[in-house]
Order: sequence, then structure tokens, then C-alpha cells
Amino acid sequence: MMTSLFTIAALGLDPEKLLNRFGLIGLLLIVFAESGLLIGFFLPGDSLLFTAGLLIALNKLDTPIWLAVIGVMAAAILGDQVGYRFGKKVGPALFNRPKSRLFDPKNAQKAQAFFEKHGPKTIVMARFVPIVRTFAPVVAGVGNMPAKTFLKYNLLGGVLWGGGVTMAGFLLGKRFPGLGDRIDLVAVIIIVISVIPILLEIRKERAHSKASA
Repeated sequence: MMTSLFTIAALGLDPEKLLNRFGLIGLLLIVFAESGLLIGFFLPGDSLLFTAGLLIALNKLDTPIWLAVIGVMAAAILGDQVGYRFGKKVGPALFNRPKSRLFDPKNAQKAQAFFEKHGPKTIVMARFVPIVRTFAPVVAGVGNMPAKTFLKYNLLGGVLWGGGVTMAGFLLGKRFPGLGDRIDLVAVIIIVISVIPILLEIRKERAHSKASA
């Protein structure tokens, strides 16, 4: 798995190249890693799901849309469950360790602040926020969220994000086949859109800091 992830990084996180090389198995691996492994925060989740749906609609990815949607939802849900269990077992020690290549405490702190602000529904909302979605299940585990509560929101978030974003790409691909000639541009737009919540949060933090000073 580690070798595959480094290969993914070497491909420049280009969604189309990743899908052409790794196919459905690669897609599910990436979704699982981004949701369940702390090293997966750098992976292109949103743009990858959208591009997968788009390529399937244009018959450029030989995978039935129903199989892709079900697989992505399952990988996302399973990934979060792994992250949650990891948080319950080793999370407290992880939060206290110094910054390293694979773990920056600031990322966990951002997820924790997001969690404290929005409560259990963070598990759903975090799916649509890069970096935060990787750390949210770990924070939930550290915070001892009841397992049944976490599972309920995890299922909802996995369906809305995994199924929703993939189907959005598929439906738009069917409606606008010309998007197939501009996949690179579409991927950039999706990435920019996914980063907006982070930028807004940073702006809020700066405004709050100035007001407190």
C-alpha cells in the first residue's frame, strides 16, 4: 500500500492519470487511505471522485457506475471506521507527539476545533473539507464519541460524499460530454472549490485573532 501511495504522489495527483493507471482498485485504495490513514491527507479525494464519475459517463473508465458508487461509499465508510478505532486506541499519544513528516499536530488541532464547533455532524461535514476529513474520525475516537453515534454519521457522510460527488461527475458527464476534453480544468476547479472552506476558516481565525488582540 505504501508503494502505491508514493506512486500516486509521483504522478502529481492527476486524477485522470491515477484512474487510468490504477482503475477501480486504485480509486478505492485512495478513498480508504484519505479517510482512514493519517498519511492520506494529501490525496485528491474530491477531484478524484468527480473525475471517476465523469470518465465512466464518457466510457473512458471501464467500470459500471453502480459498482463505482457502492465501492467508493464502502471504502469511505470503512476508512472512517478505521480512523475512529485508531483514535480510540492511540489518538491521545498521537496528539502529544512532535511534528513529523507524516503527522502535523496542527492538522489534528484544526479538525478538533471543527469538531468542537459542529459536534457529531462534523463527521458528515468534514467529508467535504480536505485535510479535516482525514483527521475528523481520529478526533472522534480520541473524544470518545459513542460508537453507534459515530457509525450513524459515518454512514450518512460516506453516502453523501462518496456517492454524491461520484454521481455528480457521472451526471454532468452525460449532460455535457464536452467536459471530457477539459478534464484537467475540471479537476482544478474541483480542487479550488474544495479548498474554499479551508480558506474561509483561516480568514475567520485571523479575524478572530485581530479582534482578540
